[in-house]
Amino acid sequence: MKRLARQKKGEEPSAGAPWLNTFADLMNLLLCFFVVLFAFSSVDAEKYEQVAASFANNFSIFKGGGSAINEGQLISTGIKQMNNLGEYEDTMGEASKETGENLDSDSEINMKLMEEKKEVSQTMYDKLADLSEKYKVNDYMGISIDSSFNYVKLSLSGSILFDSGEAAIKKDALQLFSKVGDILRTFDGYKIELEGHTDNVPIRNSKFESNNWLSSARALNAATYLIEEKGLSPATLSWTGRGEYDPVASNSTEEGRAKNRRVEIKIYNDVGK
Repeated sequence: MKRLARQKKGEEPSAGAPWLNTFADLMNLLLCFFVVLFAFSSVDAEKYEQVAASFANNFSIFKGGGSAINEGQLISTGIKQMNNLGEYEDTMGEASKETGENLDSDSEINMKLMEEKKEVSQTMYDKLADLSEKYKVNDYMGISIDSSFNYVKLSLSGSILFDSGEAAIKKDALQLFSKVGDILRTFDGYKIELEGHTDNVPIRNSKFESNNWLSSARALNAATYLIEEKGLSPATLSWTGRGEYDPVASNSTEEGRAKNRRVEIKIYNDVGK
Protein backbone atom coordinates (compact mmCIF):
# COMPACT_ATOMS: atom_id res chain seq x y z
CA MET A 1 0.00 0.00 0.00
CA LYS A 2 2.79 2.30 0.76
CA ARG A 3 4.26 1.56 -2.61
CA LEU A 4 1.07 2.41 -4.46
CA ALA A 5 0.69 5.63 -2.54
CA ARG A 6 4.17 6.70 -3.48
CA GLN A 7 3.45 6.10 -7.13
CA LYS A 8 0.29 8.27 -7.09
CA LYS A 9 2.04 11.00 -5.26
CA GLY A 10 4.86 11.05 -7.82
CA GLU A 11 2.42 11.23 -10.78
CA GLU A 12 0.55 14.37 -9.56
CA PRO A 13 3.13 17.00 -10.74
CA SER A 14 3.31 15.58 -14.26
CA ALA A 15 -0.50 15.39 -14.57
CA GLY A 16 -0.86 19.23 -14.43
CA ALA A 17 1.93 20.11 -16.99
CA PRO A 18 -0.05 19.48 -20.25
CA TRP A 19 -2.84 21.78 -19.08
CA LEU A 20 -0.43 24.64 -18.43
CA ASN A 21 1.17 24.19 -21.86
CA THR A 22 -2.24 24.31 -23.55
CA PHE A 23 -3.15 27.42 -21.59
CA ALA A 24 0.11 29.13 -22.60
CA ASP A 25 -0.52 28.26 -26.25
CA LEU A 26 -4.01 29.72 -26.00
CA MET A 27 -2.67 32.94 -24.56
CA ASN A 28 -0.13 33.22 -27.37
CA LEU A 29 -2.88 32.72 -29.94
CA LEU A 30 -4.99 35.36 -28.25
CA LEU A 31 -2.02 37.70 -28.28
CA CYS A 32 -1.53 37.17 -32.03
CA PHE A 33 -5.27 37.63 -32.60
CA PHE A 34 -5.37 40.95 -30.75
CA VAL A 35 -2.22 42.20 -32.51
CA VAL A 36 -3.84 41.50 -35.89
CA LEU A 37 -7.01 43.28 -34.80
CA PHE A 38 -4.91 46.15 -33.55
CA ALA A 39 -3.10 46.46 -36.89
CA PHE A 40 -6.35 46.72 -38.85
CA SER A 41 -8.32 48.97 -36.55
CA SER A 42 -8.26 52.38 -34.98
CA VAL A 43 -7.25 51.92 -31.36
CA ASP A 44 -8.30 53.99 -28.40
CA ALA A 45 -4.95 54.38 -26.61
CA GLU A 46 -6.46 54.81 -23.15
CA LYS A 47 -8.64 51.71 -23.41
CA TYR A 48 -5.76 49.70 -24.82
CA GLU A 49 -3.60 50.63 -21.84
CA GLN A 50 -6.35 49.41 -19.53
CA VAL A 51 -6.65 46.08 -21.38
CA ALA A 52 -2.88 45.59 -21.40
CA ALA A 53 -2.67 46.38 -17.68
CA SER A 54 -5.44 43.87 -16.97
CA PHE A 55 -3.57 41.14 -18.84
CA ALA A 56 -0.35 42.00 -17.06
CA ASN A 57 -1.90 42.00 -13.58
CA ASN A 58 -3.97 38.83 -13.94
CA PHE A 59 -1.84 36.60 -16.20
CA SER A 60 1.63 38.11 -15.92
CA ILE A 61 1.56 38.66 -19.72
CA PHE A 62 3.07 41.79 -21.34
CA LYS A 63 4.86 42.80 -18.16
CA GLY A 64 7.10 45.62 -19.11
CA GLY A 65 5.85 45.29 -22.66
CA GLY A 66 2.55 47.13 -22.61
CA SER A 67 4.10 50.40 -23.56
CA ALA A 68 6.17 48.69 -26.23
CA ILE A 69 3.06 47.44 -28.01
CA ASN A 70 1.34 50.78 -27.62
CA GLU A 71 4.30 52.89 -28.66
CA GLY A 72 6.79 50.38 -30.06
CA GLN A 73 8.53 50.98 -33.37
CA LEU A 74 6.96 48.08 -35.28
CA ILE A 75 3.32 48.53 -34.29
CA SER A 76 3.18 52.32 -34.09
CA THR A 77 5.01 52.76 -37.39
CA GLY A 78 2.69 50.31 -39.10
CA ILE A 79 -0.40 52.08 -37.81
CA LYS A 80 1.05 55.44 -38.78
CA GLN A 81 1.83 54.18 -42.29
CA MET A 82 -1.67 52.80 -42.66
CA ASN A 83 -3.16 56.10 -41.56
CA ASN A 84 -0.84 57.95 -43.94
CA LEU A 85 -1.88 55.59 -46.74
CA GLY A 86 -5.51 56.40 -46.07
CA GLU A 87 -4.75 60.11 -46.12
CA TYR A 88 -2.76 59.65 -49.37
CA GLU A 89 -5.63 57.80 -51.03
CA ASP A 90 -8.08 60.47 -49.92
CA THR A 91 -5.77 63.20 -51.21
CA MET A 92 -5.20 61.42 -54.53
CA GLY A 93 -8.93 60.83 -54.91
CA GLU A 94 -9.67 64.49 -54.28
CA ALA A 95 -6.87 65.55 -56.67
CA SER A 96 -8.14 63.19 -59.38
CA LYS A 97 -11.66 64.44 -58.91
CA GLU A 98 -10.48 68.04 -59.03
CA THR A 99 -8.39 67.37 -62.16
CA GLY A 100 -11.34 65.69 -63.84
CA GLU A 101 -13.59 68.60 -62.95
CA ASN A 102 -11.01 71.05 -64.33
CA LEU A 103 -10.70 69.08 -67.57
CA ASP A 104 -14.47 68.97 -67.95
CA SER A 105 -14.66 72.67 -67.20
CA ASP A 106 -11.91 73.50 -69.73
CA SER A 107 -13.57 71.36 -72.39
CA GLU A 108 -16.88 73.07 -71.79
CA ILE A 109 -15.27 76.51 -72.00
CA ASN A 110 -13.44 75.58 -75.23
CA MET A 111 -16.66 74.28 -76.77
CA LYS A 112 -18.52 77.44 -75.84
CA LEU A 113 -15.67 79.57 -77.22
CA MET A 114 -15.65 77.60 -80.49
CA GLU A 115 -19.41 77.96 -80.83
CA GLU A 116 -19.15 81.70 -80.23
CA LYS A 117 -16.35 82.05 -82.79
CA LYS A 118 -18.37 80.05 -85.31
CA GLU A 119 -21.42 82.23 -84.78
CA VAL A 120 -19.43 85.47 -85.09
CA SER A 121 -17.56 84.25 -88.19
CA GLN A 122 -20.84 83.26 -89.83
CA THR A 123 -22.25 86.71 -89.11
CA MET A 124 -19.13 88.30 -90.65
CA TYR A 125 -19.41 86.03 -93.69
CA ASP A 126 -23.06 86.97 -94.24
CA LYS A 127 -22.22 90.65 -93.91
CA LEU A 128 -19.39 90.36 -96.45
CA ALA A 129 -21.62 88.43 -98.86
CA ASP A 130 -24.28 91.15 -98.67
CA LEU A 131 -21.71 93.94 -99.14
CA SER A 132 -20.04 92.21 -102.08
CA GLU A 133 -23.43 92.09 -103.79
CA LYS A 134 -24.16 95.69 -102.89
CA TYR A 135 -20.85 96.90 -104.36
CA LYS A 136 -21.12 94.44 -107.26
CA VAL A 137 -17.74 92.79 -106.66
CA ASN A 138 -19.02 89.28 -105.91
CA ASP A 139 -17.93 88.06 -109.36
CA TYR A 140 -14.30 89.07 -108.64
CA MET A 141 -13.93 88.11 -104.97
CA GLY A 142 -14.17 84.81 -103.15
CA ILE A 143 -15.34 84.63 -99.52
CA SER A 144 -14.62 81.77 -97.12
CA ILE A 145 -14.47 81.00 -93.39
CA ASP A 146 -11.37 79.61 -91.69
CA SER A 147 -11.87 76.01 -90.47
CA SER A 148 -10.96 77.12 -86.92
CA PHE A 149 -13.34 80.10 -87.18
CA ASN A 150 -10.54 82.58 -86.47
CA TYR A 151 -11.15 84.76 -89.53
CA VAL A 152 -13.14 85.30 -92.71
CA LYS A 153 -11.08 85.49 -95.89
CA LEU A 154 -11.48 87.49 -99.10
CA SER A 155 -9.54 86.26 -102.12
CA LEU A 156 -8.86 88.28 -105.27
CA SER A 157 -7.09 87.05 -108.38
CA GLY A 158 -3.63 88.53 -108.82
CA SER A 159 -4.15 88.87 -112.57
CA ILE A 160 -7.07 91.24 -111.94
CA LEU A 161 -5.05 93.55 -109.72
CA PHE A 162 -1.52 93.31 -111.19
CA ASP A 163 0.24 92.89 -114.48
CA SER A 164 2.59 89.92 -114.79
CA GLY A 165 5.81 90.54 -112.87
CA GLU A 166 4.57 93.91 -111.55
CA ALA A 167 3.63 95.07 -108.04
CA ALA A 168 1.70 98.27 -108.83
CA ILE A 169 -2.11 97.95 -108.84
CA LYS A 170 -3.38 98.28 -112.41
CA LYS A 171 -5.26 101.50 -113.18
CA ASP A 172 -8.30 99.65 -114.47
CA ALA A 173 -8.36 97.62 -111.21
CA LEU A 174 -8.35 100.65 -108.89
CA GLN A 175 -12.13 101.06 -109.07
CA LEU A 176 -12.63 97.44 -108.04
CA PHE A 177 -10.07 97.63 -105.23
CA SER A 178 -11.62 100.90 -104.04
CA LYS A 179 -14.91 99.07 -103.50
CA VAL A 180 -13.04 96.37 -101.59
CA GLY A 181 -11.64 99.15 -99.39
CA ASP A 182 -15.15 100.47 -98.75
CA ILE A 183 -16.20 97.00 -97.62
CA LEU A 184 -13.19 96.70 -95.30
CA ARG A 185 -13.96 100.05 -93.70
CA THR A 186 -17.13 98.55 -92.25
CA PHE A 187 -14.82 96.32 -90.16
CA ASP A 188 -12.98 99.23 -88.56
CA GLY A 189 -11.13 98.06 -85.44
CA TYR A 190 -10.82 94.46 -86.59
CA LYS A 191 -7.38 92.99 -87.23
CA ILE A 192 -6.94 92.75 -91.02
CA GLU A 193 -4.05 90.96 -92.72
CA LEU A 194 -3.07 91.23 -96.39
CA GLU A 195 -1.12 88.37 -97.99
CA GLY A 196 0.48 88.33 -101.44
CA HIS A 197 0.89 84.95 -103.20
CA THR A 198 2.50 83.82 -106.46
CA ASP A 199 2.95 80.63 -108.46
CA ASN A 200 6.28 78.78 -108.51
CA VAL A 201 7.50 80.04 -111.87
CA PRO A 202 10.77 81.94 -111.27
CA ILE A 203 10.43 85.66 -111.89
CA ARG A 204 12.48 87.11 -114.76
CA ASN A 205 12.99 90.85 -114.43
CA SER A 206 15.40 93.28 -112.83
CA LYS A 207 12.92 94.70 -110.26
CA PHE A 208 12.48 91.68 -108.02
CA GLU A 209 14.95 89.05 -106.97
CA SER A 210 12.35 86.34 -106.37
CA ASN A 211 8.67 85.59 -105.98
CA ASN A 212 9.01 86.44 -102.28
CA TRP A 213 10.01 90.00 -103.16
CA LEU A 214 7.23 90.29 -105.71
CA SER A 215 4.48 88.98 -103.39
CA SER A 216 5.69 91.22 -100.54
CA ALA A 217 5.71 94.30 -102.78
CA ARG A 218 2.18 93.57 -103.98
CA ALA A 219 0.90 93.17 -100.41
CA LEU A 220 2.63 96.40 -99.35
CA ASN A 221 1.22 98.38 -102.27
CA ALA A 222 -2.30 97.07 -101.60
CA ALA A 223 -2.01 97.94 -97.89
CA THR A 224 -0.64 101.41 -98.67
CA TYR A 225 -3.62 102.10 -100.90
CA LEU A 226 -6.09 101.03 -98.22
CA ILE A 227 -4.35 103.19 -95.59
CA GLU A 228 -3.87 106.32 -97.69
CA GLU A 229 -7.00 106.23 -99.85
CA LYS A 230 -9.52 104.42 -97.64
CA GLY A 231 -8.39 105.45 -94.19
CA LEU A 232 -7.77 101.99 -92.73
CA SER A 233 -5.66 102.10 -89.60
CA PRO A 234 -2.06 100.85 -89.90
CA ALA A 235 -2.38 99.80 -86.26
CA THR A 236 -4.81 97.02 -87.21
CA LEU A 237 -3.71 96.41 -90.82
CA SER A 238 -0.70 94.18 -91.56
CA TRP A 239 0.80 92.79 -94.77
CA THR A 240 3.13 90.00 -95.78
CA GLY A 241 4.39 88.19 -98.87
CA ARG A 242 4.17 84.41 -98.97
CA GLY A 243 5.61 83.90 -102.44
CA GLU A 244 4.98 80.41 -103.81
CA TYR A 245 4.82 78.64 -100.44
CA ASP A 246 1.04 78.55 -99.80
CA PRO A 247 -0.46 77.25 -103.04
CA VAL A 248 -4.18 76.53 -103.27
CA ALA A 249 -3.84 74.56 -106.50
CA SER A 250 -1.27 72.58 -108.44
CA ASN A 251 1.42 74.59 -110.20
CA SER A 252 1.66 71.95 -112.92
CA THR A 253 -1.14 73.57 -114.98
CA GLU A 254 -1.76 77.11 -116.15
CA GLU A 255 -5.17 77.09 -114.48
CA GLY A 256 -3.63 76.06 -111.15
CA ARG A 257 -0.87 78.67 -111.39
CA ALA A 258 -3.50 81.36 -112.08
CA LYS A 259 -5.33 80.39 -108.87
CA ASN A 260 -2.10 80.59 -106.88
CA ARG A 261 -1.41 84.14 -108.08
CA ARG A 262 -3.71 85.94 -105.67
CA VAL A 263 -4.13 88.46 -102.84
CA GLU A 264 -5.85 87.28 -99.68
CA ILE A 265 -7.40 89.56 -97.08
CA LYS A 266 -8.07 87.97 -93.69
CA ILE A 267 -10.47 89.69 -91.29
CA TYR A 268 -10.03 88.25 -87.79
CA ASN A 269 -12.87 88.07 -85.32
CA ASP A 270 -12.22 89.33 -81.81
CA VAL A 271 -13.66 86.40 -79.86
CA GLY A 272 -11.39 85.36 -77.00
CA LYS A 273 -8.93 88.20 -77.61
